[in-house]
Amino acid sequence: MTSTTSDDTSGLDWAHLRGMGALAEKMGIEWVEFSVERSVATMPVEGNTQPVGLLHGGAYVVLGESLGSMSANLWAGPGRLAVGIDINATHTRSATSGTVTGVCTPVHLGRSLTVHEIAVSDEQGRRCSTIRITNMIKDAPTS
Repeated sequence: MTSTTSDDTSGLDWAHLRGMGALAEKMGIEWVEFSVERSVATMPVEGNTQPVGLLHGGAYVVLGESLGSMSANLWAGPGRLAVGIDINATHTRSATSGTVTGVCTPVHLGRSLTVHEIAVSDEQGRRCSTIRITNMIKDAPTS
């Protein structure tokens, strides 16, 4: 697998130029690594918790969807757009402080569909959530 960005732009540069969107920015998600083969981002627990102090389950999903959708869009390439059509998450541990890290890897990279798995772990490396997202690839709308 290879990146579909131009030769003079790395995947991480492409991701920073494109941006993650207002929601991901409000949640404090930051890119660490970005390529077709593996994408990594972090998110603070603080500010993204339930009333009882646990990282909100929806916050895990936002991190997973941000990673999976951006990765699918990198794979789709110029003139194409990846849009989420299915997402699910299984939460197995609760983060209560620090940051969590999402690692996104492709399960399937096709011409019209992608499937990515995102493993979200706490600072001790313990898996807290596993997210799977399916994206449909289509032609980008013309302006």
